[in-house]
Amino acid sequence: MSVVPVLSAAEAAEWDRLAREFAKIPSRVLMESAGRAIASCVAREFGARLADGVLVVCGKGNNGGDGLVAARALAALGVSVTVVPLPGDPSPDNGENRILAGMYGVRFVGPDEHWGGQGVAIDAILGTGSQGAPRGVAASCVERIMRLNVPVIAVDGPTGLDLTTGEVHAPCVRAALTVTFGGFRRGHLLQRTLCGAIVVADMGFPPPDPTWPSMVTDGWLREVLSPFSAEMHKGDRGRVLVVGGSEGMAGAVIFSAKAAQRSGAGLVKIAAHEMTVRASQANHPDIMGCTTALVDQPENALAESLEWADTLVVGPGLGRGPGRDRFARAVLAAFQGNILLDADGLYAFRGAADELRELLAGRRALLTPHRGEFAALFPDLAERTRRDPFGMAVVAAERVQQGVLLKGVPTVIAAPKVPPLVSASGNPGLATGGTGDVLSGMAASWLARGAPPQIAGAAAAHAHGRAAEDVAQHRSVRTLRPDDLLGVLSPLWRELAEKGPPVDPPVLVRLEPPAVH
Repeated sequence: MSVVPVLSAAEAAEWDRLAREFAKIPSRVLMESAGRAIASCVAREFGARLADGVLVVCGKGNNGGDGLVAARALAALGVSVTVVPLPGDPSPDNGENRILAGMYGVRFVGPDEHWGGQGVAIDAILGTGSQGAPRGVAASCVERIMRLNVPVIAVDGPTGLDLTTGEVHAPCVRAALTVTFGGFRRGHLLQRTLCGAIVVADMGFPPPDPTWPSMVTDGWLREVLSPFSAEMHKGDRGRVLVVGGSEGMAGAVIFSAKAAQRSGAGLVKIAAHEMTVRASQANHPDIMGCTTALVDQPENALAESLEWADTLVVGPGLGRGPGRDRFARAVLAAFQGNILLDADGLYAFRGAADELRELLAGRRALLTPHRGEFAALFPDLAERTRRDPFGMAVVAAERVQQGVLLKGVPTVIAAPKVPPLVSASGNPGLATGGTGDVLSGMAASWLARGAPPQIAGAAAAHAHGRAAEDVAQHRSVRTLRPDDLLGVLSPLWRELAEKGPPVDPPVLVRLEPPAVH
């Protein structure tokens, strides 16, 4: 299976060094591969605009060199290409490609001269390793590019975006398409709006370091989406118990239970307030029910259900307060199978991550916090989470010695002693009450069939996001509700299982911008 890594700027630089020094690929060859990939993507995406010309703004380094190769490749097709080189001495490879571009009829103009008309612009000003705001001529070129009112293609990433932290420095390019190489950069996934569609192209790097985070894709999910066997019965497909659903919060536990059913669990039961169980039985008779007061200690009926279940979900609609906190601890202590802790179940352990680690020792568990719940559970990590969700998810997983699914843009799924997985599927429609409960049920169904917590979380996160994309395509992001996700899961599982991988070299993967309407 092809692995597409998610890199910091330092990791990208190290990969480039290994390509040159270990794999013995000359830097000019890498630049040629990158530039031709850019030209191919520009022609494929914006072919109708090429008749109006292409503008390429090039910095002095290798990022600018990639842009110059693209300029030459497009000029060889008969496209009118104008290059704006930033002043100063270029890198050796950049300088040589300036000469070659000129030989192909590329027009060169200064940053302050008239640039002429164009159909698209290519931003090749600063590369992956740039930090801080663009300054001087680079800044004025960025501002001028953004006044052109044409689609902009960013090489590696939009100038002004820190590709490690996702920090945006003004002025910053807003791209319609970003072409990068070998893998995603962290900043791409933290600032999707600025990057537009993101294309990862192969330029001949050696295999990525297996310790780097990797992206969850349809191809990855297809590899782990094993079919059911013909001999299976309902017990073989896993028993899921969802505990929560206090008075007035029936939706959370029901959405979670329904998602577990729609994701393959054989048997699903809720343990909830009496009114919640009644509502569930009236509208969803295929979901079994167990009544509990949700306070202090599990009753006999709940204790029996805990013996029955393979996987326990604690938190959806549980409610908060000292009694709920004691109840969550007692339920976790009484259960010996796989555990998923979400929502109010996580809040019960606010500031008590070490206690949670002791309580979960010897079991397999997945914690699924959003940033607010993460901050409550790990208050000392909260400030760094926005800038570095990748690293903080790893620290949290090591601290509790369990899987941690940190929801966000992107979602990072970490586990002790293994590289993190990253899911970037989805759209703002998922910022809606109840959608997280659907995710919990989906992940629980995978846990109940024996998947490791990180794999269960990553599979659920990717499919959850893909379901939101399907809803957006046929309806609207603005009106997306949890039931919409449940409604598309059945055809989605079939699509994910059956669709073959696209063959479109040198493109490795394409990430569309999230729908926002």
